[in-house]
Amino acid sequence: MIEPLKLKVRFSDCDMMQHVNNAVYLNYFEEARIHYFRQILGIDWDWKREGILLRKNELEYLKPVFLHDPVEITVFLKHLGEKSFTLTYEVRVNQDLRTTGTSVLVCFDSSVMRSIPIPAKMREGLNRIPLLLEQ
Repeated sequence: MIEPLKLKVRFSDCDMMQHVNNAVYLNYFEEARIHYFRQILGIDWDWKREGILLRKNELEYLKPVFLHDPVEITVFLKHLGEKSFTLTYEVRVNQDLRTTGTSVLVCFDSSVMRSIPIPAKMREGLNRIPLLLEQ
């Protein structure tokens, strides 16, 4: 089973209103992606040859998150294409949904500077991430 990312809000994550700054959620999503990729691909993956690029991010702020809140971020697979895939994030505090987001990622070989088909091992790993069931 793939475990959600658990983190605590840091002082530097907050703005003068004492809640998490809107831009920080993109960092949280990145941390969640790294956390999930380590679980599905391990630490020895060759990211330079079989990497990913972030194509698009969307966020919806539902409720604020405050300093020291225990945050849990769950990642879902929304779409799996030939060269790209879409991940969806749910940010919760004590099971209460606070923020959602979506990222479109494209597989990329930086040695030739081109998009590539999703590698078989990555596709297999992505299929281990729970599918997003439309609500």
